Amino acid sequence: MPDSASALQLVLSGDPTLLAIVRLSLLVSLSAVVFGALIGVPFGAGLALTRFPGREAVIVIVNALMGLPPVVVGLAVYLLLSRAGPLGSWGLLFTPGAMIVAQSILIAPIIAALTRQTIADLWTEYRDELAAMDVGPLRRIATLIWDGRFSLVTALLAGFGRAAAEVGAVIIVGGNIDGFTRIMTTTIALETSKGDLPLAVGLGLVLIAIVVAVNAAAWGLRRAGERFAG
Repeated sequence: MPDSASALQLVLSGDPTLLAIVRLSLLVSLSAVVFGALIGVPFGAGLALTRFPGREAVIVIVNALMGLPPVVVGLAVYLLLSRAGPLGSWGLLFTPGAMIVAQSILIAPIIAALTRQTIADLWTEYRDELAAMDVGPLRRIATLIWDGRFSLVTALLAGFGRAAAEVGAVIIVGGNIDGFTRIMTTTIALETSKGDLPLAVGLGLVLIAIVVAVNAAAWGLRRAGERFAG
């Protein structure tokens, strides 16, 4: 990349290096949201609708995990995926796959906690109707997830925001390798340490624009879906 060029200029000119960084950032963050949702939404819904000993403790733990320190998650994933670790044979360390794993671990508790609250509110509203129709536990979960699908978009957006802003965990497990595991946040950290502030600021603006665009698109789809559903 030319040192004198800003990130926005490089984007407008179609600079392949910068576009590769942006593309990998979106791939990692969106993939992590998908995996985080596959774990967090069913778990949060199940936690909202089931009663068992220690349930309150589990809720407290899930809420606490929303504030997981990224560097601790990165270290844990590094130890799992290193050659001496139990999953070292997978060969994921210092690859985008390891970055997705780390971000998914960070995102899943956020989605689970927000899903639990959403489904709990819906359960309070529809408990009598579902009980009268003798709907089983699994069908209750599926029904309320579907009914609350538009509200759950907020949980997914919160997860995406956490993933898009992540630095610590992905640097540890991804290595910030140029052309392979370097994403926008790690590039910003690197360029700032090198004193290349124009590029770092430009990339920051691009990152903010992407987050705003994703949120706007999700909001538009939610509104369109609500109108279509009546």
